[in-house]
Amino acid sequence: MTGERSEPQLHRLTTPHTAAVVGIVFAVLFATSIVLIRQAIPADPFGSTEWLDAGRSRLTVALTLAQFACIAFLWFIGALRHRLGDLEDQFFSTVFVGSGLLFLALILVTMATAGGLLLADRAEAVPAQESAAFAHALILQISNVYSIRMAAVFMISLATIWLRTGLMPRWLVLPTYLLALVLLFAVTEALWLTLVFPAWVIVISVFLLTHARQAFPPRRAFRPRT
Repeated sequence: MTGERSEPQLHRLTTPHTAAVVGIVFAVLFATSIVLIRQAIPADPFGSTEWLDAGRSRLTVALTLAQFACIAFLWFIGALRHRLGDLEDQFFSTVFVGSGLLFLALILVTMATAGGLLLADRAEAVPAQESAAFAHALILQISNVYSIRMAAVFMISLATIWLRTGLMPRWLVLPTYLLALVLLFAVTEALWLTLVFPAWVIVISVFLLTHARQAFPPRRAFRPRT
């Protein structure tokens, strides 16, 4: 029996309009993690190491929350790229995605350093106070300086994309630039500075959710290669 073989019907993957909810998940988990870490770790990295025992439970919870926050942030990046559609520009998108991934990498390094310090202290393998002071200073430097700078670049690249494409209103774009400049040039270890980025993510996510029914930029029709 002969017959023509029917070609398989392929379907394009679609992103649900509620995908931006992961931004809220990230912001809540990340902000909670940062607050717990700042409560557990003293501001002076060269003080006593008693905080390792006193803040162990808070640090453990913070490390767990941070892992899921990083996963949610990856999905948030995907939701933002989906919003761009065919308006996406390779140059700005590379900066946008690259800075987001570097931000995640720095956060994971921070959490891994804190986790390693806790593990070494539990095994009584920390040789001296200098080792704990070094890990303490490294955590503060990465979380309060380098990761914040990458978050600022992430915000600036997105604000530029939104300004050029008109995907976001100017009342969101201009504050994004201002907040990003604060994060980029601020020289302080205040807690509020580290919470600016998750607060901004919540605002953007809420806007995307409330405007989810608006038309997205069209994507080209999917055609399988022959």
